[in-house]
Amino acid sequence: MSSLAGKVDKLFTTIRANGREYTYEEVARGCSELSGGTFSKTYVWQLRTGQRTNPTKRHLEALAAFFRVPAAYFFDDDTADRVDSQLALASAMGNAEVRDIALRAMSMDDSGRKSLARIIREVSMMHATTGAARGRQANRPADGEE
Repeated sequence: MSSLAGKVDKLFTTIRANGREYTYEEVARGCSELSGGTFSKTYVWQLRTGQRTNPTKRHLEALAAFFRVPAAYFFDDDTADRVDSQLALASAMGNAEVRDIALRAMSMDDSGRKSLARIIREVSMMHATTGAARGRQANRPADGEE
């Protein structure tokens, strides 16, 4: 289970404004407009850093509305996991190379997509094996040391 601060931070780091993180001022202003109440940039910062851990329902609903996630994101771990998965996918799709692969896969038939998925799995395993081998190599004592 992730903390409230962790969830707020996740929203900041994955939901972007023109390729950059929203500022505390932008979030506070947006939440104030959405909730019809007051919301300071300091309060948003405190929620994100864990210095405030017990916000009102109205504040959480405003944050959820601002970042366009369900309010249950803050209360229900299953909802949070589902939203985090969607955010990770959206973030990956922001990468031009990942987006290009996905768009090309969409134009393939089932057989082509299955072949592409197999190739991606094999390349991933190859990279994992190479990374593990590099780790073992880096931890090996130099000649003459033991």
